[in-house]
Amino acid sequence: MAEVSEVLMSVLSTIRVPRPGDRVHKDECALSFSSPESEGGLYVCMNSFLGFGSQYVDRHHTRSGQRAYLHISRTRKAPKEDEENSGSGDPPKKKPTRLAIGIEGGFNVEQEQYEEEVKVVLFPDRQEVASDDLATMPDLVRERVSLAMAGLMSADSVSHALQVQQWDGEVRAESRHAVELKQLDNGTKIPPSGWRCEVCDLQENLWMNLSDGRVFCGRRYFDGSGGNNHALLHFQQSGHPLAVKLGTITPDGADVYSYDEDDMVLDPKLPEHLSHFGIDMMTMEKTEHTMTELEIAVNQRVGEWEVIQESGATLRPLSGPGLTGMKNLGNSCYLNSVMQVLFTVPDFQSKSVTVYHFYLLVCVPDSTAKLGYGLLSGEYSKPAPDPGEGSEPSSEPRGDQVGIAARMFKALVGRGHPEFSTNRQQDAQEFLLHFINMVERNCRSGVNPSEAFRFLVEERIVCQQSQKAKYTQRVDYILQLPVPMDQATNTEELQEAERRREEADSSGAPPPAPVRACIPFTACMAALSEPETLTDFWSSAAQAKTTATKTTRFASFPDHMVIQVKKFTFGQDWVPKKLDVSIDVPDTLDLTALRGTGQQPGEELLPEVAPPPLMTPDVEVKGILGSHGNEEDDSLYSPLLSPVLDDSTVSQLCEMGFPLEACRKAVYYTGNTGIDAAMNWVMGHMDDPDFSAPMVLPGTSSAPGTTPTESVSEEHLATIVSMGFSRDQATRALRATSNVLERAVDWIFSHLDDLESMEVSEGGRSAAESEGSREPPPGPKVRDGPGKYELFAFISHMGTSTMCGHYVCHIKKDQQWVIFNDQKVCASEKPPKDLGYLYFYRRVTE
Repeated sequence: MAEVSEVLMSVLSTIRVPRPGDRVHKDECALSFSSPESEGGLYVCMNSFLGFGSQYVDRHHTRSGQRAYLHISRTRKAPKEDEENSGSGDPPKKKPTRLAIGIEGGFNVEQEQYEEEVKVVLFPDRQEVASDDLATMPDLVRERVSLAMAGLMSADSVSHALQVQQWDGEVRAESRHAVELKQLDNGTKIPPSGWRCEVCDLQENLWMNLSDGRVFCGRRYFDGSGGNNHALLHFQQSGHPLAVKLGTITPDGADVYSYDEDDMVLDPKLPEHLSHFGIDMMTMEKTEHTMTELEIAVNQRVGEWEVIQESGATLRPLSGPGLTGMKNLGNSCYLNSVMQVLFTVPDFQSKSVTVYHFYLLVCVPDSTAKLGYGLLSGEYSKPAPDPGEGSEPSSEPRGDQVGIAARMFKALVGRGHPEFSTNRQQDAQEFLLHFINMVERNCRSGVNPSEAFRFLVEERIVCQQSQKAKYTQRVDYILQLPVPMDQATNTEELQEAERRREEADSSGAPPPAPVRACIPFTACMAALSEPETLTDFWSSAAQAKTTATKTTRFASFPDHMVIQVKKFTFGQDWVPKKLDVSIDVPDTLDLTALRGTGQQPGEELLPEVAPPPLMTPDVEVKGILGSHGNEEDDSLYSPLLSPVLDDSTVSQLCEMGFPLEACRKAVYYTGNTGIDAAMNWVMGHMDDPDFSAPMVLPGTSSAPGTTPTESVSEEHLATIVSMGFSRDQATRALRATSNVLERAVDWIFSHLDDLESMEVSEGGRSAAESEGSREPPPGPKVRDGPGKYELFAFISHMGTSTMCGHYVCHIKKDQQWVIFNDQKVCASEKPPKDLGYLYFYRRVTE
């Protein structure tokens, strides 16, 4: 032990005690998905706090020179018997009684328990030091190592800090109407039982308005159950905001809803308000489910969407390379589904494998490459352990795998984003575009896998007054397919279902079973290709506003085509809703007829004359006439021009309540093509972080030829320099990626050709940076080929909104459809291709 004490003394200066804000990776290996539960445990570097599996810790020691690691290993305990499998004498597992996570009565996030062993391991000889061994060592060693061990074990791991471990969905705010609520002296007295809706005689889900004491039924739920909306209609007619749910009143309180605030609220004067109508809270008993209990029931039935999840069939579990499940980290099924499909595309496969092996060589983590390798290698495609030791195995295969938990990847892609950094459910299509944008930013040169989806759209606008045309092109990654509900093939059945529903509403009978609209795929394609009328188009030929028609076609066909079915829309009241439709999506697709042809023989083009410009004093355009941008700031070549905007369109958008700068961007980026196009741009970009930020024209985001002057991390610089790059190259990479080490290393890897030719002067600036000007960068690189495709994957959504519900994906592998439902990977028996949300096609080569 004296020898070990000497070794510890020699490395004492490299052992750090975690401070607030330090990122401690003690749940997951930086280079693989090994964890403390894996064979060999996890080794956490006591200097950088990065974790490494047993197969990579020697490599990190050799590369970094670090010798002290905290070794954490966990052995899974046998779970306690619950009430459905009792007999051990342990108390049964409690059912959730509170809509919360991580607090008493809520959903239990600690589903598994482990025996944990912790010790310090000194490399290269792997000498072990347990906590008890420190007692015999010098005070300085004992104190420093003990503090470091305790700090590492008590610090929140990165994955823990990123997850919502404690959430209370029952915290309600006090209603602003409660204290001064006006109650009518109309003599109404409510009996303690026997209530009915005043309109439809419904006897359940009843709400009493606290202003006038009138009783009406509640809202109709998405599945047709619940009430008939009469309480809501009464609020709309009377303006009385607060209502209490009858049957939930007890001495402890009741469910109170504010229609004006559109939320469950607290009423501090509830006893007084109830007493006004003859209700004594102290004598009331609960006879109905509270809204919280109803929500808990929904959360416990997440897996009941039988059609999409194929729950009615016994599915054969699959495992192996490319058949790896992903753990749900809390509403991360949207991420799981998208990444499973993306890593089926050869471009993403080859990129991730190449980058992963590069990072293994330099021992630097890359979350995306690690995820791709983890899904493709098959190393983690193993059956999950049985729920309990000693219990009889299930007679049916469960299909669950150990799988991988993409915690570091989720942290990377969500960093700084207001939605993807949370544990809320998200739109899979929005996440796909977000990830593609990240790939675009980090693959400016070299291999860019997002090119597999990139295509050019040709828009042809014809002025109806002059019959002259205008052609523009734009880059896109997803084809959005409209759903023409008026083209349903089962119209009579839908009308009959609506008639029966109205009869049920008027009679108070239970609503009939819903009927799904059947829309032909050909009708969707016809709606996509038909010309659009622009009623507010500024014609440069007529020098006035007129009517125009816009036709959209493909200027190129990508290797892989993504089609989004526009199921999510807004009703006439601007309330989001999901269209319940079945579309006969084909296995093969021919888009050849939709290829654009450009200017036709004899066709005249609209003159390039700008409309009257809108000059506003709040926009300062920076730059120098004729300057060029650079790769680092996404600039494009653009001479200094004032923004040319249609002020009437900007004004119309502002009158709708949108920020001025957002309206200016909408008009600018839609080329002054009218209010409809600008409105579509606004609706598609409302979630952008810079939606209301001042508009900066392309090429003018910073003074040309300048380099950001913010300081870079010396620690990150040292890491990149240790990989064999110069300090100037490392500085350039960090400045191009906002000082994010992972992105900087990926940036260098994507710019190797540029860096190899980069001559560094004695002053520290490269010859490339010293050049006075550059050639304008070329246009977007697109692949083109035949427009014939075959379906290879689709992502389905279950629920009433993209903000809730569940996602799964089906992928065709070796002519067999496979369902990926988080950790469950099985052969699909009846892939529900007609109910998908995102469809992925690949080009068919002749």
